[in-house]
Amino acid sequence: MTHIYNDPRGFKEDMIEGFVRAHRDRVRRVPNASAVMSSRAPVKGKVALIIGGGSGHYPAFCGLVGEGLADAAVIGDIFTSPSAEQVYRCTKAVEGGAGVVYSFGNYSGDVMHFGLAEMRCESEGIDVRTVLVTDDVASAPPEQREDRRGIAGDLYVFKVAGASAHRGDPLDEVERLARKANDHTRTVGVAFGGCTLPGKSEPLFRVDPGRMEFGLGIHGEPGVSTSELLPAPELARLLVGKLLEEAPPDADGTVALMLNGLGSTKYEELFVLYRYVSELVERAGLRIHHPLVGEYVTSLDMAGCSLTFLWLDEELRELHDAPARTPAMIWEVKR
Repeated sequence: MTHIYNDPRGFKEDMIEGFVRAHRDRVRRVPNASAVMSSRAPVKGKVALIIGGGSGHYPAFCGLVGEGLADAAVIGDIFTSPSAEQVYRCTKAVEGGAGVVYSFGNYSGDVMHFGLAEMRCESEGIDVRTVLVTDDVASAPPEQREDRRGIAGDLYVFKVAGASAHRGDPLDEVERLARKANDHTRTVGVAFGGCTLPGKSEPLFRVDPGRMEFGLGIHGEPGVSTSELLPAPELARLLVGKLLEEAPPDADGTVALMLNGLGSTKYEELFVLYRYVSELVERAGLRIHHPLVGEYVTSLDMAGCSLTFLWLDEELRELHDAPARTPAMIWEVKR
């Protein structure tokens, strides 16, 4: 559960203020908004990438603001979309005249509020494009990929879009590449226990001892099915097998791979699982490029993990490998 807070209703505000104070050299607060922006924004003539969603997912979303990644992040209350007004104020603060890309997970509240902000900005002559992240393979069948949720794959889509914008690509190209990254990204996850909101004593859901939830969400949703808790080799086989089934039609033999902890899964446990994940991926004939093992998109104190593949081609690999520096990440890829 969440142990450190003041008034639970002010958790988001306290977090933003503390985050900005801790990282004054890289970010600053968007005036009169629940949002943070890069200390370099706005950059005239550069496409601005704005990401966002509810609190409770650090390092998503504010921790991903910085050079080579997002220009700003709009932050809602825990597991709640930021309002259209907050998104609008953030957009006005960071757009540099070359257009704006909004990118976020495919959740109804975010779609509605970012959509309303987009309409308002368009009416004022600001060209805004929206790229939804839909990487969660458990939330809808392959023929309905547009209905899937965005979970940990957010990071890869943001990274590609941010690198494209950083190198000076025009708006159409940044949008195209962000969509391509989403089309090549797949995630599946499991939960071993639910998360608890600040001020609450009970988790949003419980998992019985010796059981696990397959197909978790990152807003405290339980999985789509419950099964026996599997030992690491079998859990790896389940996760890897599901993603291999979902390989894009044009996939080649290289994947960027992220094994993501959801908030209270120990790093040592993730490394145990990664041993078997990596063996299975390599046995399937795939090359693993720049694996990430750690916490990247969390859900407060949820016990669980997710596995993400980004299938790379040369175009995506160049953007994936481009350096980035944010409060949460120093992205350096050695070739």
